[in-house]
Amino acid sequence: MADDTHRDSPVNGAPENPTSRVAPTDESQVPLPPPGYAHPTRRQLRESEARARAREQEENFGRPPELNEPQAPQRSTGPVVPPPVLSDEEVAAAARPRAAAETTRPSQATAGSPVNEPEQPAESPRQLSTDSPFAFDGPPEDDPAGRWPFNEDSEVVPTKPRKRKRRFVWLWVLLGLFVVGAGAAATVWVMYEDQVRSVLGIELPNDYEGTGNGEPVTITIVEGEIGSDIATNLTEAGVTMTFDAFYDLLVSQTEQPAFIPGSYQLQQEMSAESALAALLDPANIVTSRVVIPEGSTLPQTLNRLSEGTGIPVSEFEAVAANYTALGVPESSPSLEGYLFPATYDFEPGVTATQMLQTMVDRMTQALDSAGVADEDRFRILTMAALIQKEAGSAEDMFIVSRLFYNRLEAGMNLQSDATVSYGSGGTSIHTTDAERADASNLYNTYANEGLPVGPISAPGDDAIAAAVAPADGNWLYMVLVNGETGETKFSETYEEHLVAVEEWQAWYNAHPGWDN
Repeated sequence: MADDTHRDSPVNGAPENPTSRVAPTDESQVPLPPPGYAHPTRRQLRESEARARAREQEENFGRPPELNEPQAPQRSTGPVVPPPVLSDEEVAAAARPRAAAETTRPSQATAGSPVNEPEQPAESPRQLSTDSPFAFDGPPEDDPAGRWPFNEDSEVVPTKPRKRKRRFVWLWVLLGLFVVGAGAAATVWVMYEDQVRSVLGIELPNDYEGTGNGEPVTITIVEGEIGSDIATNLTEAGVTMTFDAFYDLLVSQTEQPAFIPGSYQLQQEMSAESALAALLDPANIVTSRVVIPEGSTLPQTLNRLSEGTGIPVSEFEAVAANYTALGVPESSPSLEGYLFPATYDFEPGVTATQMLQTMVDRMTQALDSAGVADEDRFRILTMAALIQKEAGSAEDMFIVSRLFYNRLEAGMNLQSDATVSYGSGGTSIHTTDAERADASNLYNTYANEGLPVGPISAPGDDAIAAAVAPADGNWLYMVLVNGETGETKFSETYEEHLVAVEEWQAWYNAHPGWDN
């Protein structure tokens, strides 16, 4: 009923306990809640919210059917009667909290007596007295979220459920998607890089740009290598990026380049074009150049090799001591005379053994070119080394050769100061009477007959040729008269020779120490 003020009471018609309320002091006051009053529970709040929604639906669309159940359409021949509309009092009564009614129930009812609550007069919206501890002046100031459960009419207002704060959730979701996407992209790229590049039209670079990064690299081209071999060596050394970059460039050349065997100074990360240009430039050939002058002795030759290559002289001396391993006959007292004097360009990595073997092979080649038989090599080489030391010029070599052969045929000692100095370990052609008289010096041709026991220097092609084919003449004596120009005077008689000796002594006294 719309006027039933006890519809929310669980016990219909239960009389109100008069002691449960306090009489109001005036019309603006309402009865104070009894001791033990509790705020509405969540269930009561939900029920109040449901009733509020029902009232709102009723006001907008009319009262819904009972239990919100759909009604089957009914045919009627009479007019359509609209559903009954609740009055404001009924709506207010439905929204009134049940807890307030429950607090007015008697704790016990008399057995057999009806339990009816007296009717309550209609009340205006309840207001708490300002003098009451429950006075209501609106929500507190620190309630910006609107969580105060009562409105201005002291009615329970349904509150929205409090939402939990979800801070940075979107950021974590985005980060997770990014990580998953990046991992998937990396996997696809690693497994199908070639296919992806083909689809996207992204070509992988196969060549560097420029002339290098400044890091030096030595590339060696060996005799017989072809373009593919060179392209492989460049790629493995880090000069070019790929094999195809250099090889394709070679194939595209109108005229195929001719590479000179040797070692070349290049750089890492060079373009194929710049690497090709460097290999075709002789200025980039890297070698250890060693110049061995004609007439150099073995110690002088080994020192020059060490200075030119950086290999310790002790390594050369160790190889020279085992000279038979280089093809020198055992009849030779040492490696002296078997190292051909010339200019040598040794590539990086060449050993001391390889260098000395190269020089021995070059001397053998010179002897063969001069027509020297194998059994005459040692004798011709010994005579050629003596001629190389005593002659001042290539023209004189053939005269000196004839002079020595004439003396040998006449049974005369050769009397060469160069042999005495070599055997005594000296560096000057000037010798003393004691040194010339020392027969223990097997190289001393003053005290010993015939040729010295072995070569005393490294003869060149001219000296070898002179030893093989001497000039025609009757010379038996000779003497140097000018150490700076190498002028030498040859004589057939001893008297002529003494005159030339005086000329030599005068020049020597004027230039002391010139031959040291």
